[in-house]
Amino acid sequence: MTIVERHVPFSTVFNFRDLGGYPAAEGRMVCWGRLYRSDGLHRLTGDDFEDFAALGIRTVLDLRRPDELEADGRVAESIGLDYRHLNFHADLWPQHSLRPDDMPRYLADRYAEMAEGGLTGRNAIASSLRAVADADAAPLVFHCAAGKDRTGVLAALVLSLLGVDDEDIATDYALSAESERRFREWRRRLAAGQPEEDGHAPAWAINPCPQEAMHLFLTELRGRHGSVEAYVRRVGISDAEVAKLREHLLD
Repeated sequence: MTIVERHVPFSTVFNFRDLGGYPAAEGRMVCWGRLYRSDGLHRLTGDDFEDFAALGIRTVLDLRRPDELEADGRVAESIGLDYRHLNFHADLWPQHSLRPDDMPRYLADRYAEMAEGGLTGRNAIASSLRAVADADAAPLVFHCAAGKDRTGVLAALVLSLLGVDDEDIATDYALSAESERRFREWRRRLAAGQPEEDGHAPAWAINPCPQEAMHLFLTELRGRHGSVEAYVRRVGISDAEVAKLREHLLD
């Protein structure tokens, strides 16, 4: 499948895409049309509701913090979905002044903090994985603000549990770079601002989702816990729940 086929275009949501089609365990494939990832669905407009409804989505997992939800609102209630707000990572990221080459290490450290927070009950990793494992909740979409970091960590955990290899997971993660560019362009048009020169853009804009960051995160998670399966057991997900996830998300 091409990037265009994976990406679902909307007017004001820029990072909505299907997680299907990746080769997985035992020669199987992740099912199309069962699991989606996205940026902020609060920006869906009336013109997009028909296309969104055509996907048949039943459940929305909103991974943002409560302050983000209060500031920007949620996906429209009128769509009539099972909406669940799950605060995936409560901590604000530390201030930084980074070069683009610094981003992989910085991001991998932030993703590790998210994962370790799941062991202390400070975030909703277990609840998110449990929802994704529920066949009756599918088709399901999960999202944060940009659809890159919190959404990227949850996508990586799910795809790894399905047996997708790290290279494909990192490739999927990196697809958010183009969506990030489109979002920045849309936001500048709203503000009637001038396009920023790449040479003067902040590091997160130049290199927002380097594949190396996801490779580091997954390699180091396994180094700490032995495997992704062992990690999710530690956050409270049973082997039976992992089996349920694979049963309905693998073709």
